[in-house]
Amino acid sequence: MIFPNNSRNGIKKMNKKLLIFFSIFFVVGVIYLGTLQFMITQSSHSQVPKNADYVIVLGARVKGTVPSLALKCRIEAAAKYLLKNKETIAIASGGLGSGEEISEAEAIKRGLMVRGIEESRIILENQSTSTHENIQFSKRLIPKGAQTGILVTNNFHVYRSLRMARDQKLDVYGLAAKTPASAILKSYTREYLAITKYYLEKYVF
Repeated sequence: MIFPNNSRNGIKKMNKKLLIFFSIFFVVGVIYLGTLQFMITQSSHSQVPKNADYVIVLGARVKGTVPSLALKCRIEAAAKYLLKNKETIAIASGGLGSGEEISEAEAIKRGLMVRGIEESRIILENQSTSTHENIQFSKRLIPKGAQTGILVTNNFHVYRSLRMARDQKLDVYGLAAKTPASAILKSYTREYLAITKYYLEKYVF
């Protein structure tokens, strides 16, 4: 089929506009993701104080009764801190999800105890089903008079968790646990989407 010159010129102009649009979209996307990664990295490298009054260990998936690798890393980071800071108590946070035989909070508690943390130092919050609820429900269990607190989660998750905590008037530090190598790509991709959703809900809708 032969197009008239006017039609061919119109198609060329349309293709050029589309190319410019997608080029701008790509550049903006790269800048946006780079900014997110910078903020995630900055948050995950912040220092935490010694002898905090409490730590909140955020839940993650449990397979039956076995913590996922991500949750295991959170438990290990929390235990390491608690062993060095003997007066700090732990709030293990996370409810019972699909495919879980025990709550995430219970899995955290068991993991901490195996690593030498006394049961008397662990408070269970076993009703939450999201990061927002982790923080909201755990806040109710913070001992009266406690001032200094720490959120324990994987490094990719620290930034958003701290933002959500501050939205709920909870001023805490972030203690970053490592992210299992096998889960890095999936975890960060999901976190970029989760942060974007958080921004849209907070600032747009």
